[in-house]
Amino acid sequence: MPQLFPFSAIVGQDDLRRALVLNAVRPDIGGVLVRGERGTAKSTAARGLAALLPPIRAVVGCPYACDPDRTAQLCERCMALLEDGLDLPSGLRPTPFVDLPVSATEDRVVGTLDIEHVLATGERRFEPGVLASANRGLLYIDEVNLLDDHVVDVLLDAAAMGVNVVEREGVSFSHPARFILVGTMNPEEGELRPQLTDRFGLSVTVGAVHDVELRTEILRRRLAYDDDPDTFMARWSASEAALRERILAGRDGLGRVDITDNDLRLAARLVAAAGVDGHRAEIAILKTAQANAAFEGRTAISVADMALAARLALPHRQRRGPLEGGSSDMVAVHEVLAQADRDGLETAADGMTSLADGQPQHGKGDPLAPDADGPKSGGFSF
Repeated sequence: MPQLFPFSAIVGQDDLRRALVLNAVRPDIGGVLVRGERGTAKSTAARGLAALLPPIRAVVGCPYACDPDRTAQLCERCMALLEDGLDLPSGLRPTPFVDLPVSATEDRVVGTLDIEHVLATGERRFEPGVLASANRGLLYIDEVNLLDDHVVDVLLDAAAMGVNVVEREGVSFSHPARFILVGTMNPEEGELRPQLTDRFGLSVTVGAVHDVELRTEILRRRLAYDDDPDTFMARWSASEAALRERILAGRDGLGRVDITDNDLRLAARLVAAAGVDGHRAEIAILKTAQANAAFEGRTAISVADMALAARLALPHRQRRGPLEGGSSDMVAVHEVLAQADRDGLETAADGMTSLADGQPQHGKGDPLAPDADGPKSGGFSF
């Protein structure tokens, strides 16, 4: 299997990297919709994150990679074994990465029931689909805007509920389907319906890096990787290990980050200022802010966390009509954050950067850039 380009070696695309990492810390944020042209590291980042994540402990022989320590999330087969008093043998397997082709049908995605077997024997036999393979991993959809809308609906329903339910001819079957959903699209090839974009927890717009020094560094790293992938991976192994540990520490620290009434009110004010309908945006903001605080090793949510979360969770949910919403709404969001900062909370300067125009950040002085002796082996930040 070829070596994948290290996640921590990606230059720029700060919002994309942070959005992916926060979904790794808290997968129920709801995934990431990545908008932008080709050649901007979208698939490289998604594949790199999956390779970065630690192996998972799963029940041996289970097609859904059930976690033996989470009995409430077991599939029917594993639950039956447990109820019969049998042990669930487990082992380590790599974090799944599933690349969904744009031509995928609904049956290919959700799986199918063998109706003939059911009628002949009275026993259900389920042929797992893509959602089974992606459980506890990362599901990547390139050109998600070109998928059939009904298939996208099914994917987003499963991602939101954590369960895939298949019903055919009066027979139903369900299995766990908890995964990080990453969809990419080029807006020039068509848009997703607003009802679908709203279902993605976060959205990032990526573009080419324009800074000459950063573009030069991109070329330097890519050529070094192409010349000798093994050596390049070895040079970045310390950074990859450090980031992996921070993600795991963030997962462990989520329960220690309290969401206060002030955080709830600020989230509500931000969404109201942006003119966004529904309540998915508030939930995404709070979960993202909590994950960012945990990832950075803190136990309280700051205004900077909320500003970052707003930048990632609001723009794709704004009204897009010619007389509805727009950049003025994001200016209003900026003002809400500035007022929260003036009220005595922590600084929001970093999180508010470019919030008004919603443009991606490319981060000069990337702390992951190598120095003369090789890449930095410390933590991960933007």
